[in-house]
Amino acid sequence: MPHLIVDYSANLPEPELQLDSLLDNLVHTAIGTGLFPESGMRARAIRCDHYRVGNGDPDNGFINVSMRVGAGRDLADLQSAGEQIFETLKQHTAALMQRQKVALSCEMRELAPVKFNFKNL
Repeated sequence: MPHLIVDYSANLPEPELQLDSLLDNLVHTAIGTGLFPESGMRARAIRCDHYRVGNGDPDNGFINVSMRVGAGRDLADLQSAGEQIFETLKQHTAALMQRQKVALSCEMRELAPVKFNFKNL
């Protein structure tokens, strides 16, 4: 059930971002940690047309990778997985970051193990 979401500023050149490749690389890295099953992975990229980075310079861009995962994994394992996913993001964007100011961030959130009965909502 892990969801991998890449938010990015609209001023980043999409051909250079190679979003399909980025999603593939991030998913393969996540699966390679052994913590997340391939069958449950969902990944998407969302372009943000309205944003502000740092001092508001319109050349500043950002890419944020968020991952929502189910509860029950060891904290040290999640930390290691997050570091590996962030490293993949840095490698994928290295050339772009040499030409443009891009703030990279990565977060992983563990979802509470709450079940909802949607029939009654």
